[in-house]
Amino acid sequence: MSISELINDLQTQGMRLNDPNAGHESRRGGAGPSDHKALTIEGTTVMVPVHTAPAFNSPFLVDAPGTDGASRVTKNGEEVARIKFPGRPRFYDLKTADGIPYNQIATLHSRNVLATTVLQKCIRYESRKKTCKFCSIGQSLAAGRTIAHKTPQQLAEVAKAAVELDGIEHMVMTTGTPKGDDRGASVLVESALAIKAAVDIPIQGQCEPPADDIWHQRMFDAGIDALGMHLEAVTPEVRADIMPGKASVPLEKYFSSFEAAVKVFGRGQVSTYILAGLGDTAEAILDMSDKLCKMGVYPFVVPFVPISGTPLESLPAPKSEFIASILGPLSEMILKAGMKSEDIKAGCGRCGACSALSTYEKLKI
Repeated sequence: MSISELINDLQTQGMRLNDPNAGHESRRGGAGPSDHKALTIEGTTVMVPVHTAPAFNSPFLVDAPGTDGASRVTKNGEEVARIKFPGRPRFYDLKTADGIPYNQIATLHSRNVLATTVLQKCIRYESRKKTCKFCSIGQSLAAGRTIAHKTPQQLAEVAKAAVELDGIEHMVMTTGTPKGDDRGASVLVESALAIKAAVDIPIQGQCEPPADDIWHQRMFDAGIDALGMHLEAVTPEVRADIMPGKASVPLEKYFSSFEAAVKVFGRGQVSTYILAGLGDTAEAILDMSDKLCKMGVYPFVVPFVPISGTPLESLPAPKSEFIASILGPLSEMILKAGMKSEDIKAGCGRCGACSALSTYEKLKI
């Protein structure tokens, strides 16, 4: 079994842990890779579901770490790999001057990525008729694991500590969509200005397409190095069903915004997150990805994970064969377009931990 196949299997089927406390804390709820745990396999760090329905019944079982820090991964009793868990970051032990733990402001993703949701509230999430059915942005806030609005000063303080104490290499700033036509770009700008004044770290900003394309230049000028504007689903029918609020922003707007953003950030520095398993066919995802690649937009395709407590918690995870049927051809498209995950300055595509896509790219190089 290749590493790409194993990662696909783990990310679609999840894993069970003999030692839930191995490595740093798994993530529940929130806006990023939720209900996951990071692990490193053959030098590649990936996020694997551990708190989802498929994970509870997964054939993959992970032993407690041995004296060398490695854990055996077995499938139906047979060893298939040895892995290590990234350790707890040191910045998690610190608090701001007003007593807020640093890990309520930003968290470790993978092994070297700092991630934060600047605004933990969203105009889509607050309405049952508008919410994205896969989203759990409000869960970590309701559970007291984060705060609603991280100030620029707080983000700068935590980013500086994470770089100095834990060797963090790049940062992801996403946001719930607030009221207003900038769709979150404004808070990303003020946050990036403060962070870059405190520490030299590449930043990816993530928001819905702003109504006015001038925000792309403003984000770039503030120090945001790469931009993510996430489609999640690619066909109008699936968009309307799965994310009725966000689907009110038409695909035409996404494409005009992608085009404007690539002119500012450059080819390969604008990306979009596509969740495979929501109902779009492999052909539809690849057709959309082909258009994006030709524009210079990196299509980061990841397997959908049914998160507990969301309307889609009972939707079956996609089969690993389905994911493989997309990532193989997609990696060829990306390379043909002159892009690679490792060339992205910051963000989800560069991190790559939520998908096996980067391993497919390496096989094709």
